[in-house]
Amino acid sequence: MAKKLWFQLGVGIILALIIVRMFIEVKGIFSPLVIIGQTIFLPLLLGGILFYLTRPALVFLESRKWPRWTSILAIFIAITFALWLFVALIGPALTKQVNALVNDAPELVIGLENIADYIIDQKSRLPLFIEESIDGQSANINETAQGFGTWVIEMVQSFLRGLFLLVLVPFFLVYLLKDHEKFAPFIASFFRGERKTWIRKTLRDIDITLKSYIQGQLLVSIAVGVMLLIGYLIVGLEYALILAVFGMLMNVIPFIGPFISVIPAIIIGYIQEPQLAIYVAIIMLIAQQIESNLISPNVMGRVLHIHPLTIITVILAAGNIAGLWGVILSIPTYAVIKTIVKNVYARGSEIKEAATATVEDE
Repeated sequence: MAKKLWFQLGVGIILALIIVRMFIEVKGIFSPLVIIGQTIFLPLLLGGILFYLTRPALVFLESRKWPRWTSILAIFIAITFALWLFVALIGPALTKQVNALVNDAPELVIGLENIADYIIDQKSRLPLFIEESIDGQSANINETAQGFGTWVIEMVQSFLRGLFLLVLVPFFLVYLLKDHEKFAPFIASFFRGERKTWIRKTLRDIDITLKSYIQGQLLVSIAVGVMLLIGYLIVGLEYALILAVFGMLMNVIPFIGPFISVIPAIIIGYIQEPQLAIYVAIIMLIAQQIESNLISPNVMGRVLHIHPLTIITVILAAGNIAGLWGVILSIPTYAVIKTIVKNVYARGSEIKEAATATVEDE
């Protein structure tokens, strides 16, 4: 029984859970490592994302016989130019809208409180179960309204603090571009024979999965952000650029992200002019339909092979476990785990078929 794949997989899961439990029990010993990990997590994550976005350019330049360091330098020049172009064209308008949003936060809080009061006043016209739910949540609604202005200011401050960590991103990106081919051979060097070949194949499949997700998700998010910006500008929504950028960023969260991004847009639209809330909802619906039916299938294809119900379940579970970062990283993490499990299953099937063929030959 010890040779059965399901038994080995079960033992591996149990050992992994034991190790995690032991790590939690003695986490105080590893607190310096945790602090270091938290410090480099965001720069390493952004460096990895930029690596997958710029690696096609590196491959293209090297195919034209460019040296590795020359190609990397050219990529950094292109990134610098793109950032300068973004700051020159969009930076002033974005800064102006951010300042206006911070200055108008008290008025937005008042408008949000008025919306909450209106909902509470109209509760008698709603079904009984909705009325009871509003009674139970009315205090939370008012607290949320009062804390909205503080949330806006804290969000801007957190964004500015995060900019200081971005200094480390270029260093991670340089070494990833320079030495990325060495990772798989280094891991595979600990194995021999067919197992080494399997490790190389699994790492290659993981690389393809991450590349497809990151590159595809970026293109999809940019497309959604552009569509939202055009729609918001057409209807005359205030803070259109900020809300479109927020929608673009939230789109990295499948299914749930678009609904999260539309909430502040609807609130601001309703405060500005009640009928704008309807227009904003229609714009988001149109953008989401175009993205789901036209853009995502053609850009990302069906590489991940993840059912929508599975995506929702994974996101909700990861959000409860690890908060916002869990929500953002849940789908690529699940896709990587699924890739590993598929390769483990395929390897087990190959071993079983080989063993069966050997017995039949005998």
